Amino acid sequence: MREFGLNGATTGTADLLTDLRAAREAGYDVLEIRDTKVRAYLEAGGRLEWFRGALQEAKLRVHTVNAIEHSTHVGEAGSLGPLLARCATFCEYAQAVGAPYVVAVPSFLNEVADPERIVEDAAISLRAMAEVASGYGVGIGFEFLGFQDCSVNTLAAARTIVDRAGRPNVGVVIDAFHYYAGGSTPAMLDGLDAARVYIVHLDDAEDRPREELRDAHRLLPGDGVIPLRDLVRRIEALGYRGPWSIELFRPEYWAWDPVHLARVSREKMAALFQ
Repeated sequence: MREFGLNGATTGTADLLTDLRAAREAGYDVLEIRDTKVRAYLEAGGRLEWFRGALQEAKLRVHTVNAIEHSTHVGEAGSLGPLLARCATFCEYAQAVGAPYVVAVPSFLNEVADPERIVEDAAISLRAMAEVASGYGVGIGFEFLGFQDCSVNTLAAARTIVDRAGRPNVGVVIDAFHYYAGGSTPAMLDGLDAARVYIVHLDDAEDRPREELRDAHRLLPGDGVIPLRDLVRRIEALGYRGPWSIELFRPEYWAWDPVHLARVSREKMAALFQ
């Protein structure tokens, strides 16, 4: 039986408890929570112990905490401190709510001092984050970003870096939008160990040049130009049985009622497998 997840980016400005309610009422299995929403919840007096109990009551669980940004350009040991402090905070959230993974995304090219060291510096960063995460029983899901100005924008590059990091608690996150925007190909899936795929994001894209695509151009699955049915078939053929999660950053959707958006999103995802 396939599992479906709701990423907090989909509902945008809705708060953490609204995301929980939307996921419960729309029949999701997992949540991907955003660190900004967790911080707002805690600052308002919320307690993650209570939130975890509410998850159990709703028959939901958190799968990932998103997202450690700008995480791969700090290759020198002396500059890892702020990154690892952020990583520890994310892992504390994950441990508190029972989430197995936190997500990290790459730095952009304008942050990279030496383009020749992108792979090595990213591997150093992931290795260091993995060591922190292991102390919390958490894994690091590395999500490449398909934007032209991102330092790691294809599945092939992400796999190379994860392999170079060489830690058992580091894997990849595949986002359909980024897979398409960055020009990843089916061949890049060949030989990928499904156990190292920590989650898959399903989203579509507007029909415009790939180099122009930004997060606001995401669409509900099936409403755009990405060949999603073929992609999910190929990923399932690898043996992947983890959650399929909706991650939409489109402001237009943030004006929708969160429960309605969650329901439509789940229906659109499920239709890809029919």
